[in-house]
Amino acid sequence: MKLRHGLMAAAAAAAIAVAAPAVKAETFKYAFQGNLSSLDPHSLNETFLLVSLGNIYEGLSIYDDNLGIQPGLAESWETIEPTKWKFNLRKGVKFHNGNDFTAADVVFSWQRALSEGSDQKVRASKIKAIEVIDDHTIIIETPAPNPILTSDLVFIYMMDKEWSEKNNTTSATSASADNTGNYANLHSNGTGPFKVIDHKADVKTTFDRNTAYWSKIKSNVTKVEFTPIKEAATRVAALISGELDLVYPIPVQDWKRLDAAEGVKALAGPEARTIFLGMDQSRDELLYSNIKGKNPFKDIRVRQAFAHALNLEAIKKKVMRGAATPTGLMVAPQINGFVEELNTPYAYDPAKSRALLTEAGYPDGFEVTMDCPNNRYVNDEKICQAAVSMLAKVGVKVDLLAQPKSKYFGKVLSSGGFDTSFYLLGWTPGTMDSENVLSSLLSCQNKETKTGLFNLGNYCNPRVDELTKKVGSETDQAKRNAMIKEIFQIVKDEYGYLPLHQQPLSWGVSDRVTVSQRADNGLDFRYVVVNK
Repeated sequence: MKLRHGLMAAAAAAAIAVAAPAVKAETFKYAFQGNLSSLDPHSLNETFLLVSLGNIYEGLSIYDDNLGIQPGLAESWETIEPTKWKFNLRKGVKFHNGNDFTAADVVFSWQRALSEGSDQKVRASKIKAIEVIDDHTIIIETPAPNPILTSDLVFIYMMDKEWSEKNNTTSATSASADNTGNYANLHSNGTGPFKVIDHKADVKTTFDRNTAYWSKIKSNVTKVEFTPIKEAATRVAALISGELDLVYPIPVQDWKRLDAAEGVKALAGPEARTIFLGMDQSRDELLYSNIKGKNPFKDIRVRQAFAHALNLEAIKKKVMRGAATPTGLMVAPQINGFVEELNTPYAYDPAKSRALLTEAGYPDGFEVTMDCPNNRYVNDEKICQAAVSMLAKVGVKVDLLAQPKSKYFGKVLSSGGFDTSFYLLGWTPGTMDSENVLSSLLSCQNKETKTGLFNLGNYCNPRVDELTKKVGSETDQAKRNAMIKEIFQIVKDEYGYLPLHQQPLSWGVSDRVTVSQRADNGLDFRYVVVNK
């Protein structure tokens, strides 16, 4: 059996001695089901994009191959007051164009991450002020004590202030189907171990090794070629033929096929991503429904009916081929704050669903449109199709609108005006802590406080908001987790969201390379090694 687990691959990569780049040129070629929609590090809060750009741009802290926090562009830090952190910036770091990295770039990048078009406002709002002591020393002040600040800083990527001002890209452009108007969407200038030398968003992106990088890395790769390939069969065929070194995701039903093929293998493991359904619970009338003058999702009985109509075990068995883990929570077991006793999914009971709909005044059901990406998550469109079929059995007619992720995100996110009534989304908290889910998904939408900006249906409970603020500043872990548990109980009791499952990590990899498979499904070039 050739199926490998990510931890085994990570251990293999970690065993390779840190060394200077090999003289021999080594090219690594890989494919993902979606495209690299932008090179702007503040444009879209999507794990694939953020981790991909993490090979070009860096934060003050960075993740290692096991998602451990390591010094990045800050070589050290300390808490000098409960709400003040002193960061010593790394000296001698150069951007890809040769400009020096200094404290001015940190202040600029933080302010840019707060700009209207930025999708990183939630993270950036965790900082109240940045005081510059000198070119390589800053003090970050937070609104309240923040026990996970360095985790948030991983994905607040640093940009070159001078380069950004020169190219008129001092603000981010929000996610949309066509976001080519901002220079940073199509060009890059980071401090990372690789730099972009050619980028065609829907065709191919080529990276070269940054020979002036400030640190030694384990990879011996000198060039990386990324190709977006939507069709799973095409990705798998390209891997088996030797055209590509790694493809993901691969359909779980193809694991055996890769096991039988020479020179390739499936690489699997548990992903820290929860797939869920959300509902518009804010508008007085749904944007996309045949029910006029009111919003069915404001009625808990309707949300309950939807929950009990979904057969998660059938989705696991038929759509995910047994590889997913049905869930009752909005976070995975790898996330701090996970509560095992609350993880039981809502019971599948279509008879109860029909009774609840009748009680709510919809004996014949109703119609609603569902937004779904078709190239972002493992079997995303098939999951939506299964949900549509299950809801039809209880009288709800769902019109499925499945689109490529660029169009999907451009429609449903805040930049698109939360233009959705019913949707599928996946979430891995970048901090690996529940607070990220609480402030991003479970808090009421609030542009002033930058919370709830990914709560697309605006599920809103004042007690959840109150507790979320306390969780963000509580340093006593026991008290903190008790509040997280109360929040998850409230959301579960109110059927605020409909969690489906944690999807599997599902990669196909050539024997000629060793890679590290992170729990956030991220590919870090620093740990890619071409085997001799």
